[in-house]
Amino acid sequence: MELLSAQGRFIPNYKCSSLSNPVVAIGGPRATSCHDMATILSTYKIPQVTYASTPLKNDPSQPSSFHHMFPNWAHQYMGILQLLLHFSWTWIGVMYTDDDNGEIFVHNVLPMFFKRNICFDFIDKFPSLTFSTAIADMISEGKELFSFAMRSSANVVVVCGESQTMAVMRTLLNFLVFYNEPVQTKVWIMTAEMEFTSIASQRGWSIHFIHGAISLSIPSKKLIRFQEFLQMRNPTVDNEDGFLKDFWENAFVCSLSEPMEEVNEEQICTGWEKLEDLPKTVFEMSMTGHSSSVYDAVYAVAYALHAMQLHRFKQSVMGNKGRQKLLNQQPFLLHLFLRGVLFNNSAGTQVAFNQNGELETGFDIINWVTFPNQSFLRVKVGKINPGAPSQKVLTVHEEAIIWPSRFNQTLPLSVCNEPCLLGQSKTKKEGKPFCCYDCIPCPQGKITDQKDMDYCFQCHEDHYPSRHQDSCLPKDVSYLSYEEPLGTSLAIFALSLSFSTAWVLGTFVKHQNTPIVKANNHSLSYILLVSLFLCFLCALLFIGRPEKGTCLIRQAAFGIIFSVAVSCVLAKTITVILAFVATKPGSRMRKWVGRRLASSIVISCSLFQATLCSVWLATFPPFPDFDMHSETREIIVECNEGSVAMFYCVLGFMGLLAAVSFTVAFLARKLPDSFHETKSITFSMLVFCSVWMTFVPTYWSTKGKYMVAVEVFSILTSSASLLGCIFFPKCYIIVLRPDLNKKEQLIKRNK
Repeated sequence: MELLSAQGRFIPNYKCSSLSNPVVAIGGPRATSCHDMATILSTYKIPQVTYASTPLKNDPSQPSSFHHMFPNWAHQYMGILQLLLHFSWTWIGVMYTDDDNGEIFVHNVLPMFFKRNICFDFIDKFPSLTFSTAIADMISEGKELFSFAMRSSANVVVVCGESQTMAVMRTLLNFLVFYNEPVQTKVWIMTAEMEFTSIASQRGWSIHFIHGAISLSIPSKKLIRFQEFLQMRNPTVDNEDGFLKDFWENAFVCSLSEPMEEVNEEQICTGWEKLEDLPKTVFEMSMTGHSSSVYDAVYAVAYALHAMQLHRFKQSVMGNKGRQKLLNQQPFLLHLFLRGVLFNNSAGTQVAFNQNGELETGFDIINWVTFPNQSFLRVKVGKINPGAPSQKVLTVHEEAIIWPSRFNQTLPLSVCNEPCLLGQSKTKKEGKPFCCYDCIPCPQGKITDQKDMDYCFQCHEDHYPSRHQDSCLPKDVSYLSYEEPLGTSLAIFALSLSFSTAWVLGTFVKHQNTPIVKANNHSLSYILLVSLFLCFLCALLFIGRPEKGTCLIRQAAFGIIFSVAVSCVLAKTITVILAFVATKPGSRMRKWVGRRLASSIVISCSLFQATLCSVWLATFPPFPDFDMHSETREIIVECNEGSVAMFYCVLGFMGLLAAVSFTVAFLARKLPDSFHETKSITFSMLVFCSVWMTFVPTYWSTKGKYMVAVEVFSILTSSASLLGCIFFPKCYIIVLRPDLNKKEQLIKRNK
């Protein structure tokens, strides 16, 4: 109000002097004061350049002539959010001042934090002092606030304050110490509006509480000759600066005037005391962010006035009197020239306003480091650049940050609870914010490979969970190979039996003219031996990695060859029966005795099986396949049988042949044949059928390569039973008892 009155006379709303009319006001650092001033200044169209944070700039009631030396407030809070996310601080406390800035922070900014998964242990405002009689209540309320903050599990506290908030914090924390309440070190995250301010009574108080704190600051550089300017200050010389005298007496605890009484022992100020000798808690020799803003604000006004005067001069030279008269209304038009200000200050930093009248700059990130001698440093450890790409808005040099002492120079954690380990997932705690949760182990078959995951997930089908369920391991490829002992054993067994069969066949061919070979259709014996030889070799198709060719032919080859073998056994048995029946007088069965019947049985059975296999291979043939799910840690490489129905038809036909052969052999077991062949066939078919009857349940109860091993073992065992029971007794006679291999013995046996 005094600005708008005549110099030295307080007459509001009345101008009685044309020599002391203000053209602009520089306001700050409290935003509330700036808004109150703007209500009056806007009436006179006087622009205001403020170095306070005024987030109400978009309010229609706010004058458009506001010019901000403080960057956009939204950039500051977005920077704080990015800082919290960068360090994974999701459980924080919040303190704010009881003013417009604080209310906007709570209602507009904190919901944005919450959307980015940041929770709040407490949100409290600093007590406000309305009347001097309420100091006790303010201290009691503030002590309770900081006592709760010290007990909080949140290690990070965001403080939205103003220039005097630091002094308030020091006072309230000092009261906690006075009442012997524990003071736990926190990481204070402070806004750029906060400066290190103190009052006379706080001169000797500890400042350790801000050690390791992080704050935002308006970028400022060291100004040329600023130190020299401070060193030249002398209150006895600078009589025009009334503020300097009061400051000098408070800072140096002395008096510039002679004491009235001898009782007053306060020392006399000489005026030549050195500002650099003062503790940094009393006076800083470097220019702070607010001071730098005031400095730039003065220069911005000077440049705007210069531009306006230059423009007025040009209009007078051009003779445009109407335009010149309009330009004489300085307060009304000065804000237009302020908006276009662009200059470099003495530190070399460019100063310019954007279209909203805001300073076009970001924020520095400052780390506070204190020392026992009441001094401190502001160390720049990063910056916030709103104009950079989203991934480069925040730049932090973590290695340069000094953390509070109790964290032992390790990154502080500020979470509601310990993060869930690998192999665990989060589950919500009832009645708690989402940042507070319990950790539960992942269910069987699922993992988490990162900390604090919401859900466990399954590994890809070609991987399996590790024992601790914290990673996925590649599955081993499994099949019955020649390299492993089981595959090697079966291969050796198959080759040994095939060599034995070849030896038996060779023995029979060598002694083909002996009675024991001729006794029961030696042609069928040769076919049976050849088929058994192929059966043993066929087993090798089941060993090794399944390929397209082996999968295609192995079951068909097995089915056809086994059908030939079993049909030969059936033909041999029927031949014995017909030979016995045909010897009876008047028997009509003599015409069936001979090679024709045996050949027709073998050929018809084999052709039927071959037809089944051909249809199978033509419609839905077997193919290599990967079984990802039967085994937890293995990928089973197997042959998919294609048409399961055709597979069982092939097995069923072989089973039918075996059952018929066993039945016929069992019925003919007591016939007086030569060398007891019917008995040998009966026993061999008994073993054969027993093997394949146990094969089916065993086959389906096993998995992977063991399923294949069961089938190979069944093939070898059943084939060996035919070879051993039918041919080894005859080989014994041929090789070891040639005396029994005579026609007389054959006739004797038949009798």
